Parts: sequence; structure tokens; C-alpha cells
Amino acid sequence: MEGYTSCRISTLPDFKDVFSHFYCAENKSGEVIEKTLLPSYQTIMIFNFGLPASFISQTGELITVERCIVLGPIKQAFNYILPIGAEILVCNFKDDAFFRFFGNADLTQGLSVHPDELISQDCFTTLWSEIKDIDSNTDRIQKVLDFAKPYLRNRNEIAEQLAQFDRTTFSPIKEISRKNKLSERYIQVNHKKHFGYSSKEMYRYSRFLKAIQMVQTISCENTKVDWFEIIDQCGYYDQSQLIKDFNHYLRISPSKYLKFQEAICNPRS
Repeated sequence: MEGYTSCRISTLPDFKDVFSHFYCAENKSGEVIEKTLLPSYQTIMIFNFGLPASFISQTGELITVERCIVLGPIKQAFNYILPIGAEILVCNFKDDAFFRFFGNADLTQGLSVHPDELISQDCFTTLWSEIKDIDSNTDRIQKVLDFAKPYLRNRNEIAEQLAQFDRTTFSPIKEISRKNKLSERYIQVNHKKHFGYSSKEMYRYSRFLKAIQMVQTISCENTKVDWFEIIDQCGYYDQSQLIKDFNHYLRISPSKYLKFQEAICNPRS
């Protein structure tokens, strides 16, 4: 769309365990932009530099971003609205990185919060004021990284093992419990503490994400989707379980996702 720009920017190597990527979008078109953000199980920090952007949860809660806000971990789809004149920078925290900054990875007390409330200082308000007048998104991101470096705690050994575990086949809880001679309950508690969600939640999401990626690949090739192949390749028991996951994460059926996927942003792609 003319006047609407968006881009995904990779993080620097020194921060590859902290941020998965950054996302920038600016709406200078003549109309309001509305898209759907797929669940990512990441916590995101959003800086807004233009007219306030809005996020709408599946429960209908409206979250307006005036300057800076934290959302997450994002476990279900969001609609986000960029009015004419909106400009956002989104920082996507990776794995346990949000805990390493704030000492708390679970925002279940509220879906969103201003980051200054988590540290009882006005650091992020100050950061916003410093980067809002910077023209280059790359320079803005560098400023964010320079700001973040002193706050970053050393990584917990168990959290590091959990982050590096290949979850495509099974949960890491039993294996890491056995390796470290610790109870499974202890590993489960630490997973929730450092990541903001359980290992069981992540395994289910990883299966769903694989299905989404397969659908997108097949769609790009302009070939017909074989849903039973997706069920088999992604480890679903049957079609009803696949449909249940689509309804859980997106509140739409797999066929409707295929029809409307151009309006859906996949932060993990």
C-alpha cells in the first residue's frame, strides 16, 4: 500500500540471545491500517512515535500505545491498528531475555504494562524521548541496545539449557531434570519463572507454528493444501485437533486462515 512501510530488522550478534528481531512500521497512507499479529510466545516492547497505535486482544480489551508499552507473553492473536500518522518500533524479546531485564517474565497480572512500572524508574520514558527524534530505525535500535546492555543479568544455567533445547519432538522437562539431577517440578517452576509460560504450552505452540509455516509455504507455491499431510507432519492426532488449535490461537478455522493470511503478520517467520 502506497504510504505504508514496514520492515523486519535482525539483531546484532552480541544480542542474538536477547532479541529475536525488531519490527518497524509507519503509516503515511490515506487510510487506517489493521492487521492481525499471530501469537509468538514472546514478550514485546513497543515504542510509538506518531499518533497512538492500538492493540485489541481476543477478549476485546483495547490497549493504546501512547509512547512505550510492554505486551506479553503473546499467547493468542492480536489485532493491531495503525492510524494515519502512526509510527512504531517493536522489540521482540527472545526466550528468557525479558526475565533477564526485569526479573519477572510473567505479566499475567495484566496484559500490558509500562516498562517503567516494572523497575520503578523513568528510564524508558527517557529512552523514548531520546530516540523519537532519530530518523533512522537502525540508529534507534542501536540506541535501544546501548541502553539495554547495563540492565541485562547473567543467564540462569537451567534457563539456558531450556532455551537451547530442541522442542520439535518432545518437552525438555524430563531430560533436563535427569541431566541436572533435579526434580521435574523444579524444572517446570523455573521454566514458568524465566519464560512466562510452561513447557507444555510451548510444545503445543511449536506444533501449531509448524502447521502455519507449512500452510504459508504451500500457499506461496500456489498448490492445494493437503490438510491430512499437515496433520501427519506436525504431530496432530486428527483434523479436529488441528482445528482446535487454530480456534485457540486465532479464533478462525484453518481454511479461513488460508483465505485471509495476507492480513496476518507472523512474528516468528
